[in-house]
Amino acid sequence: MFYGLLLVCLVIDQITKYVVRTHMMVGDSIPLLSNVFHITYILNRGAAFGILENQRLFFLGIVLILLVIYIIFRHTIHRGPRYLKIGAALLMSGAIGNGWDRFHYNAVIDFFDFRIWPIFNVADITICIGVSLVAYYMIRSK
Repeated sequence: MFYGLLLVCLVIDQITKYVVRTHMMVGDSIPLLSNVFHITYILNRGAAFGILENQRLFFLGIVLILLVIYIIFRHTIHRGPRYLKIGAALLMSGAIGNGWDRFHYNAVIDFFDFRIWPIFNVADITICIGVSLVAYYMIRSK
């Protein structure tokens, strides 16, 4: 289940970014619900809200650290409750997806634009849900 979910989320993330990258120019915006929800293609060279802009090696290092942490705790994760496995898979898929972008494009491809929130992508969603589930596990465990 863990690897299947990780792979499915990673593929969805990369396919959506590929479609945006190949059918839009950076800065293009397509309104789906005018002034509410747009598909807006941007290249984010920072983290959430654009913080730590142009710190590519730092962010790639974070991805490597997460991979090492997963390797160290994989037995705990795979023996843990279902929500921990799901959370870890979502977190890893998002980190790998955005790490792939940083490595290949020197920026993360973002496109979900709700106009009242910074523009984000599928990997950002999986990271947020994954971190929440892993944090929940950590709070509940001894």
